[in-house]
Amino acid sequence: MSVPTPDLYALLIAIDAYLPNRLPDGSSYRNLGGCVRDITHVETFLQTMRNVPADRILKLTASVNPNDITQPLESPEHLPTRQNIIAQFRKLGEMAPAGAQVYIHFSGHGGRAKTIFPEIKGETAIDEGLVPTDIGTSQYIRDLELAQLLKELADRGLTVTLVLDCCHSGGATRGDVEIRGSGAIDDKPLSSTQELVASLATLATLWQDSTQQGTRALKASGLPESENYVVLAACRPNEFAYEYAFNRETKERNGALTYWLLDTLRQQHPGQTYKDLYDRINAKIHSQFPQQTPMLMGEGNRSAWGNTLAEVRYAVPVIRVEADATGATQAILAVGQSAGVSKGAEFAIYPRGADLSNPVERVAIAQIVQRGAAQSVCHLKPIQGQPLQVEQGDQAVLISPSINLIRKVWLDAVPPDQLPDQVYASQSEALNALVTALQGNRWIEVATEQDSDDDPIAYQVRLNAQGEYIICDRTGAPFANVTPAVHWQDFDAAAIVVKRLVHLAKYHAALELDNTDKTAALAGKVTIEWLGTSDTYEAGDPIPPKSRLTPFADPSQPTVREGEYIFLSLSNTATQALNLTVLNFGSDWSVEQIHPSRPGELFVTLDPGQKETIPLSPTVEGSSDTVENTTKVFATLNPANFRWLELPSLDEQLPAKSFTTRSGSPLEALLSAIDAEQPATRKLTVAASPSQEWTTRQILLTITR
Repeated sequence: MSVPTPDLYALLIAIDAYLPNRLPDGSSYRNLGGCVRDITHVETFLQTMRNVPADRILKLTASVNPNDITQPLESPEHLPTRQNIIAQFRKLGEMAPAGAQVYIHFSGHGGRAKTIFPEIKGETAIDEGLVPTDIGTSQYIRDLELAQLLKELADRGLTVTLVLDCCHSGGATRGDVEIRGSGAIDDKPLSSTQELVASLATLATLWQDSTQQGTRALKASGLPESENYVVLAACRPNEFAYEYAFNRETKERNGALTYWLLDTLRQQHPGQTYKDLYDRINAKIHSQFPQQTPMLMGEGNRSAWGNTLAEVRYAVPVIRVEADATGATQAILAVGQSAGVSKGAEFAIYPRGADLSNPVERVAIAQIVQRGAAQSVCHLKPIQGQPLQVEQGDQAVLISPSINLIRKVWLDAVPPDQLPDQVYASQSEALNALVTALQGNRWIEVATEQDSDDDPIAYQVRLNAQGEYIICDRTGAPFANVTPAVHWQDFDAAAIVVKRLVHLAKYHAALELDNTDKTAALAGKVTIEWLGTSDTYEAGDPIPPKSRLTPFADPSQPTVREGEYIFLSLSNTATQALNLTVLNFGSDWSVEQIHPSRPGELFVTLDPGQKETIPLSPTVEGSSDTVENTTKVFATLNPANFRWLELPSLDEQLPAKSFTTRSGSPLEALLSAIDAEQPATRKLTVAASPSQEWTTRQILLTITR
């Protein structure tokens, strides 16, 4: 089902082919494999889901030519050169009438260069920018220039959304991933034949205005904060933006930001804001790629695609209802791979004419068990206390994908040129020992080349040059704080590695546990915020007001020093009392309930409109000087026990838990499934719980010594 977005115009830019791409220092920007595919998917989404006419979509692409690597497939006028990109920005502004929305999406390399604005930024400053396809003979579209182009659009009375699926730093990686950036800092001077998008005086005024607004230089691709546009960037300036083969069958890559943005947009919740989009995208990306943290700037509380869609609810029809081979009732939904859904995704079924925003009117939950291109077979589960009555023509609303409990590990055979001869000679024996140790284990399975995108690889294990097992994330980046190192010949080495993998699987399952049902009564009814820090507060002192706390130097990245206190604010904006539990996901792979913290206490209750401020004194786990923890708040209407999710630090013995699952509580049954020694199900079906009765919120915190 599609609904038009009035007065929406778009500029889509994708660069897989960088020709010429050689920089003065000899470095270069590699060709990419998923950028044009990203833009094709975005264009399809805009045309089919938003009914945007083709003549309102401007597009520049550079595709790798398999028959001639020296020339992209597109003609010169359609290539995203520096000149063409700037021209299309301004054409977009001329096309769109005042009050219209404009959507700009860039997929390609981001770059860093010695500033060409030393008189504005300072001699040692760095420019961040977009890398055009002709970077070898041209220049970046630098941060101040991009900010100026956006300002020109905003000055025309346009509502601007900018998505940047690129990064500004890079490096080598292992696995089926690519990085959209270069590690080099280019020092190529501005050519005398190339003009800036505006005069130096205009750009200097823009810089001065942005710094006076309180920003510490220009963040996330050099863009100042603004109330006139929303910017969603793939990562922080010092991080990687990954493209990954999410489809294990085709090996086709997509940018992680674009993939999860479209996946989230397709769920189309009423009143969904850009902050709602960001929260889910950030959780999805950060759990898959810990080195990538998306950034959101501008009016994050603005409704996606404008306020006109706030009251609209999207659904797909039930094509038919039938009995499966066992006699159980199943439904065929008009949704499939082309819409971005995966096996295990769950839908709420509503009868025709029902209020699709009212959970009380649901008649069943449908879970995809066999996905097709445009249609999927779904197992039907009744709503508790109601008969199962689903008919052809009923409407299905996506409410929650499921979470993998059993996770795949790729045993990575390292090439001989990357290992000493003695280690390489023992590699097969070492990896086979892991295969043997994994037998009978229900949390971790060995991945194969035939695994599909519905069951992706979560971890990689390989040997290093010392013959030690190294556990990595799906990109091949080693996890921090997985110590001490285990040599493959150590006593019980394979068993220790398997135990660590199980621990990581439980940690990530708990971290990903979320209620994405935006129609739930509690959706958005809990707010959490880091208020600031204090180096004078002591336990037992009155909680200081926010005005007496030290503010964060970068509000987008709250940081506290070890020994300082930081203050967490919890607010209940629901009309009912809520039970709140706060968990901390530590960098040492521990999960600890930090509020309420006393043994035996499961939650605190906040009345409607009530706030609570919690003083916390974080510590740095492990040997690093800086760590990043996640703080997650669960809120429920009924009592629930989230201590099921607690884990000790890696390699520590898990203490026995004396509590049992409350009878009749589906939510606690899901929590206990994460704690189980052997999970009874492959996937955690979050929507099987009464989704209108609970919600979650989470925020990051950086801790330094």
